[in-house]
Amino acid sequence: MSKPRCGVVALRGEPKPFVYKEPPFSGKIERLKMFRGCVIMDVETLGEARTAEQAGAFAVTVLQSFAADIHEECALARMSDPKIIKTIKDSVKIPVFAKARIGHFVEAQILQQIGVDFIDESEVLTPADQERHIDKHKFQTPFICGCKNLGEALRRIREGALVIRTEGHAGSGNVVETVRQIRSIIGDIQKLINMDNDEVLEFANSIFAPYNLVMQTKQLGRLPAVQLGAGGISTPADAALLMRLGCDGVIVGSGIFVSEDPVERARAIVEATRHYNDPAIVADVSSGLGEAWEGVVSDVDDTYDEGMVRLTL
Repeated sequence: MSKPRCGVVALRGEPKPFVYKEPPFSGKIERLKMFRGCVIMDVETLGEARTAEQAGAFAVTVLQSFAADIHEECALARMSDPKIIKTIKDSVKIPVFAKARIGHFVEAQILQQIGVDFIDESEVLTPADQERHIDKHKFQTPFICGCKNLGEALRRIREGALVIRTEGHAGSGNVVETVRQIRSIIGDIQKLINMDNDEVLEFANSIFAPYNLVMQTKQLGRLPAVQLGAGGISTPADAALLMRLGCDGVIVGSGIFVSEDPVERARAIVEATRHYNDPAIVADVSSGLGEAWEGVVSDVDDTYDEGMVRLTL
């Protein structure tokens, strides 16, 4: 056998070389290691984006309205005005993400055209298509998608998402639903790790997920994508908790900007996320922040939407 070059191994007696293909996740994780310990902040305006940048946020996600306002007003929520997104992108040095409606591939095309760094196909906005998500493989711009459980996460990854976040209960200021979803995902992965290989197919069918991605998750011991915690994060302790539970980073909603001291609270959440394993630092940055957004308490039913499951396989 001759010495391989550039990943190609020439086999004697065979006219064509055999090319080794790198596992799909290995290249992605190298490219996305930057997300480890990151804080992404939802913003509506240029002023909020500058505040987030000043506080040390890794990136900002532009959305049309604060999630709590969308829920309260029962208003239709769409992609933000491209002019606002471009203004923010031209004015800050950190990456700028933006939200598109579920299934609205034209909104995604617009966001790709104006040069956003990531597209968040978001359930916070009003879905444009109740039967299909966007085929993310058709885009050069990478995608973030939400999930409530392992099956949903793996279906979004199959569609091409590189980053997965919990849906939580956006706009509530209450982290309980996010914790439940993270524990569900991590718990199912632990069960999967302990399964015999011949049990994996049955498990994949039970969660409506592609077998190859389920097996890859078992082998990796984690999701084959970056995993972020999102939904209801209001305090530095909330952010540190989600990191301790196994998230790679967190997304903080724009409710932070209606707290008593948005700049200091944002900076404290960034520090707590970076130093989540050090209670002394988390305690220090949590002190003297004033009142957080008061938030709401509600019961959220984290069950499968059977219609959506059936239609997004």
